[in-house]
Amino acid sequence: MKIFVPNQDNCDQLSLVLGSCKPAKPWQMLYLYTVLYITAFGAAGIRPCVSSFGADQFDERSKDYKTLLDRFFNFFYLSVTIGAIVAFTLVVYIQIERGWGAAFGSLAIAMGISNMLFFVGTPLYRHRLPGGSPLTRVAQVLVAAFKKRNVPFSRSELVGLYELPGRHSAIKGSGKIPHTNDFRCSLFNSSIFHFFVMRINCYYFNFQFFWCCRCLDKAALQVKEDGSNPGPWRLCTVTQVEEVKILIKLIPIPACTIMLNVVLTQFLTLSVQQAYTLNTHIGKLKLPVTCMPVFPGLSVFLVLSLYYSVFVPISRRITGHPHGASQLQRVGIGLFISILSVAWAGVFERFRRGYAIKHDYEFGFLTPMPHLSAYWLLIQYCLIGIAEVFSIVGLLEFLYEEAPDAMKSIGSSYAALAGGLGCFVASVINSIVKSITSNPENRQQSWLSQNINTGKFDYFYWLLTVLCVINFCIFLYSAQRYKYRTERTFEVSETKQNIPGPAEG
Repeated sequence: MKIFVPNQDNCDQLSLVLGSCKPAKPWQMLYLYTVLYITAFGAAGIRPCVSSFGADQFDERSKDYKTLLDRFFNFFYLSVTIGAIVAFTLVVYIQIERGWGAAFGSLAIAMGISNMLFFVGTPLYRHRLPGGSPLTRVAQVLVAAFKKRNVPFSRSELVGLYELPGRHSAIKGSGKIPHTNDFRCSLFNSSIFHFFVMRINCYYFNFQFFWCCRCLDKAALQVKEDGSNPGPWRLCTVTQVEEVKILIKLIPIPACTIMLNVVLTQFLTLSVQQAYTLNTHIGKLKLPVTCMPVFPGLSVFLVLSLYYSVFVPISRRITGHPHGASQLQRVGIGLFISILSVAWAGVFERFRRGYAIKHDYEFGFLTPMPHLSAYWLLIQYCLIGIAEVFSIVGLLEFLYEEAPDAMKSIGSSYAALAGGLGCFVASVINSIVKSITSNPENRQQSWLSQNINTGKFDYFYWLLTVLCVINFCIFLYSAQRYKYRTERTFEVSETKQNIPGPAEG
């Protein structure tokens, strides 16, 4: 393992902060990035599919299907949380005692065992019929709609909207989805774009968005030129078009959880920097600073354990919902609690920095202040953990239930994509804040200075609070306009459906 990392014999904590440690060689960095991208590639295959595959094990015809599904997603996230707790405790301990090689090796062994158990149990699982690549079907709709972009709906040679005859869909593992008229302009009516565009009365863009969304129906528009056996890249079924509409309609909800993932990402780094300046002792036991992120996981574990015995009965009395709150309500509750979490982080950081300056620790940012406990950070950790439970679990269940039958994993991948974008947006925000708030010519340090006691982490937290509030308002708007797919009718009464008139456009 030592050959893959630069020599760190003379690299103490101060040298690491000052940047005087021996840098990695180019081939070592290439090796590191290669391994990281392989890990990311593997995670991308697991994360969207494992929750959908687990939910597929339940029978939709069961009267307890909704209840079982709700409990499954809570149990699934509880399992993920237990894994995170083990990572921040046991694996950290192995790394401290035995080094990085032993830590990564233990994780590789654990993944090997989990893969073996998964494959051994494969014959016992309930499998959906593979319906082909969903991305290919989306591309077919877009291409077919583009090819017929100039075909008017009022054209006299139209045959109708195309759908296969009979009860079964052309897509294996999926039922038929009836054509919808209430989603004429999905991107315009149901997403963030409507929030901004309508408010500035931009009539030109209004028309453009409306035209683009209605154009999706043209992918299923059957004309005489199509012939008796048109290809899927020229003529798509109504079900296929509706799948794409549903995927577009879902986008605003997971997009609004990106800010939650930004906060989670910032807490993993900024809160650890705060903890380095605080007393992490519990009695005579000193907790390693790198174990601090375990506390959000512990709060998630506690909340999920008490969810059905405490939250559901209380919220059911208030909302009348059988599960205590709808999926979107749970996402909204989580986003609101995340605002409280990051706001408290700003309040405490202002107090912590003032305490450090008052007691002459301004330039001793690597020295823990013995009389100020790191466990004040537990408030923001616990709040963000609770927010994570409500938002992420509610989002996973929402995406699974609302996604088309043959695109469940695509729906779940929206949540993983929001998590990845949250990390990316967090890096962008950090770079912008550093460039705007620092002035090397005047020796003005940025808000995110390496010396946390001379920086302005509290200002940064309040900036995140403002962004979270704006994001929450957008979520409320998007959620209020969203209509659940509560009634799913897969049988289409007519093979060739009527073309909507100009008044419906």
